Amino acid sequence: MLFDECARTVYNLAFRVTGNWSAAEEVVSLTFLEAWRLRDTVQPAGGSLRPWLLGIAMNVTRNAARASRRHQAALGRLPPVPVIPDFAEDLAGRIDDAARLRAVRSAVARLRRSEQEVLALCVWSGLDYSAAAQALGVPVGTVRSRLSRARARLAKLAAADQARANPAGLNREPGCRPAQEEGGRPTAARPDQGRSP
Repeated sequence: MLFDECARTVYNLAFRVTGNWSAAEEVVSLTFLEAWRLRDTVQPAGGSLRPWLLGIAMNVTRNAARASRRHQAALGRLPPVPVIPDFAEDLAGRIDDAARLRAVRSAVARLRRSEQEVLALCVWSGLDYSAAAQALGVPVGTVRSRLSRARARLAKLAAADQARANPAGLNREPGCRPAQEEGGRPTAARPDQGRSP
């Protein structure tokens, strides 16, 4: 009976104090729970219980506000959540790099062993001609000529690989028909050649 009579009043007070629908509902629940816990302290002939309930509601509201402030302060002391970068571009870059590396390794594998060694020492390891010559036990001129041949052969191999990948030299979309690329279009209706005008 007490709930039916006073729940609306307690809710209106809690909503006006908190300004939040869900917080006001929580205050109503806690107010009547606390009233049930304190029911033995109520004098039977003491008049209206409305002021007593509203006093409990104010205490519950203050306690809820204090708990919310403590919760916010505790959250403020936590370290910030690390930002997780978008890995899509990095992943795409790694896939592209892996494809390029396979192509380079394939091209380098088609060089002579002596050219591979000079390329590895001079280009990949950054040795100068004399240091590469010393490492290989050959004259400096030999290193220069091998490196020159290796670079020229790699350029030819790269051009041949690109020509195989794109035989017509077109940057064609999948599924395109040649008529579209040439700018032509099939005729929708054939002209009537048997009739005279």
